Amino acid sequence: MRIDWEEAGWERLGDGLARRRMPGWDETVGVIAGATGVMIVDTGATLRDGADLRRTIRGLLGREVTHVALTHPHFDHVLGTAAFAGVEVFGAAGLADLLRRERDELRQSAVHHGVDRDAAAEAADLVVAPHHHVHGELTVDLGDRQVLLANVGPGHTAHDMAVLAPGGRGEPEVVFCGDLVEESGEPAAGRDALPAQWPAALDRLLALGGEDAVYVPGHGAVVNAGFVRDQRDALATRFGVSPG
Repeated sequence: MRIDWEEAGWERLGDGLARRRMPGWDETVGVIAGATGVMIVDTGATLRDGADLRRTIRGLLGREVTHVALTHPHFDHVLGTAAFAGVEVFGAAGLADLLRRERDELRQSAVHHGVDRDAAAEAADLVVAPHHHVHGELTVDLGDRQVLLANVGPGHTAHDMAVLAPGGRGEPEVVFCGDLVEESGEPAAGRDALPAQWPAALDRLLALGGEDAVYVPGHGAVVNAGFVRDQRDALATRFGVSPG
């Protein structure tokens, strides 16, 4: 039976692959469904977001999420994770320690960007550190689909992870980029960015997905390899770095 992702507010990317642009901060949340497992890529900005996502995915697939992949440590991508109790959580090496150490900074960032104070405090108190630490690349078996997690940073943050999902028959691979790539505006470089290393991270991202993959930014519309290259070059110019 074909899943009607669009009717539920999701954008279909391939067989068992979809993403949702969340209201409020326009962050992307992805879902990758295999025969025996379901992975969500990022979890939204609040526990309510996480709970809504978990309930919606269960309703669409008839199965529970089994894996969470966190692309980087910003509030709008990680604070919904506690809603996925009992689920295996993956992140770039060092992310777990950062989330434990900087709970208050996460809360402050969420409030600064408009999250209700009580909701931000609750989510920050319950923030889930990854159980599995990705140093280079790690393959996660979802049954008939092998998902590749790749520690491609640093760049947007010190702990950027990309997620490569094989497409269905005849469909392209899909790369969830986190905020290493943004389409809806100039990529945000906060105090935790490593600008001098960002263009090289995009080179690694392009090597991961290749020329024919679909690239899913952390914010904005789906793009292609040419867009990622152009953004790499723009970032190199912006930060005075020689592109690869």
